[in-house]
Amino acid sequence: MNELNKDDMIYFAKNLSITSEKNDMSIETCAEEIDLSEFGVGHGHCIDKDMIENIIGCKIKANKDKNRRPICGCMESIHIGSYNTCLNGCRYCYANYSKNMVVDNLKLYDVASPILCDKIREGDKIYERRVESLKENQMSLL
Repeated sequence: MNELNKDDMIYFAKNLSITSEKNDMSIETCAEEIDLSEFGVGHGHCIDKDMIENIIGCKIKANKDKNRRPICGCMESIHIGSYNTCLNGCRYCYANYSKNMVVDNLKLYDVASPILCDKIREGDKIYERRVESLKENQMSLL
């Protein structure tokens, strides 16, 4: 895959923003340094602290995820998913890299399983992870 140079990114963003505006959509980049805000393209975050705070109706005390690329704006998180298990089939999704494995994993699905998709099998290792709420208990006047 070829990377876009700055001029190509600007051309692409300018044209894509026209389409997105006509369709009442917004566009965001993922971990890109380039500023495309003049074309209505913002910097997105897969794990967006502001969006999560808005959804749950309170502030959370979370930092930028130090395990991501330096330009990534995602907040710290714990991945609970399992690769090749989603049936949505989004072409851009990193979590599904094999259609055949998705089909095979679907056959293993058990609604009574204590894990996301399959059953616990001999040789599997289960780790209990201590987690704490990130909910900010301090009230704010702002």
